[in-house]
Amino acid sequence: MVDVTGHFGMALLFAAPAWAIWGRRGALGFTAFAVVTAMLPDVDLVLRTHFPVTHHGVTHTVAFVALVSVLVGAFAARWLTDSFNAHRLIRSTTISEDIVFAFGTAGLFVGGASHIFADVPSAPDIAAPLSPFWPVYTKPVIVDVVYYDNPFWNVGLLAVAVSVHLVLAWHERYPLETRYRIGEPIGDVDGSEIVGMVDQSEE
Repeated sequence: MVDVTGHFGMALLFAAPAWAIWGRRGALGFTAFAVVTAMLPDVDLVLRTHFPVTHHGVTHTVAFVALVSVLVGAFAARWLTDSFNAHRLIRSTTISEDIVFAFGTAGLFVGGASHIFADVPSAPDIAAPLSPFWPVYTKPVIVDVVYYDNPFWNVGLLAVAVSVHLVLAWHERYPLETRYRIGEPIGDVDGSEIVGMVDQSEE
């Protein structure tokens, strides 16, 4: 495992492709969500006080992160879509439930998966190794190349990740035009701009 700084840095790196998918405003929200949820697998530190779970156990598996991500995405799509559409910062009236589901599920999965990926290179130093592919592959995956509080790894990783996002944010055009952009231009037809996920019709 790495410390919290390293986990945030890894989550930022994992979230970097959001700039090509969600557009600028959506990417900021997606990245923030991924960073906030990056510590999801460490919920076992809380659960073990009440349940027979161990640190680096089931919560540090891709299966657990995927299941929780789908459940949270489904909840957000069903109960939060209307609130997102009405929010003044989003400025959109056409975000559909499937887009909210994709946003929530992908954001949480990226955050949780980045945590697992960051723990694997250092897990055996002060904590048990991980079996991230349980139940398909039940044996521990041990790399053991980074110590927990190594400042070069933790602070350096965060610095690199922030730099990557600053570079991506500086650019104004991105390679993909998708239906998942939130309030962002996705193309131009006959000189008129098409704005994804934004209803600009007169009411």
